[in-house]
Amino acid sequence: MDKFGEAPPTTILTLLEETAADHCYSIDFSLYDLVEQNVGWVLRSGVMQMERFPKYKEKIVIRTWLSNYSTIRGFRHNIIYDEQGNIIGRSKGLWVFFDIKKRRPIKIFDDIREKWSYCDEDCINHDISKKIAPIDSASYTEKFMVNRYDTDMNKHVNNIRYLQWLIESLPEELIDNYYLHFIDGRFIAEAEYGDIVISTTKKGVDDNSFIHTIKIQGSNKVCSTAKTIWKKRKLT
Repeated sequence: MDKFGEAPPTTILTLLEETAADHCYSIDFSLYDLVEQNVGWVLRSGVMQMERFPKYKEKIVIRTWLSNYSTIRGFRHNIIYDEQGNIIGRSKGLWVFFDIKKRRPIKIFDDIREKWSYCDEDCINHDISKKIAPIDSASYTEKFMVNRYDTDMNKHVNNIRYLQWLIESLPEELIDNYYLHFIDGRFIAEAEYGDIVISTTKKGVDDNSFIHTIKIQGSNKVCSTAKTIWKKRKLT
């Protein structure tokens, strides 16, 4: 929880990933089973929109499904409900099946495609295939070292860490008075243990919108780009 007694965006993203992992487990392809075969799922792009964030001890339900498979990738959809069945959040991600040792995409196992099946329903009408160009100047900048706990079982920096770095680059005044309503992100290249990453943020055209780039210090390597929109917090 954050200081407002709400789940912050990184916690919601963690729960979305746990839901996806449980979906894997439900068809007897747990993440640990996949890792034993040196394969796993890697997020390439995604969007999340939150109407509000759940409060401490509030019960939520996350529904997930897959749509639009190709040979190596699939779109995962999520809808987040509160206890009354109201939709408080939506997300969609493009996930790639990945060879961990060779660091490249591979064909999704036939058993996974058959057991998961798919649904044509689109939880959010937003194209996550379009590129988000890196910014060339920044309004806010922060630097971070990639530590061991920043990496996951696929031996790369987990996408949740990029979201944390992005938020850390924003001014405290914004975080204190606004909440993350919308984020659209792209994952371009891997950051590795020991790297110094620079999180840069630039004000967008619209009010309370921002454009973000995370890159490796001392190189032209861009790891991630994103756009965010923030909404004013309601006083309670």
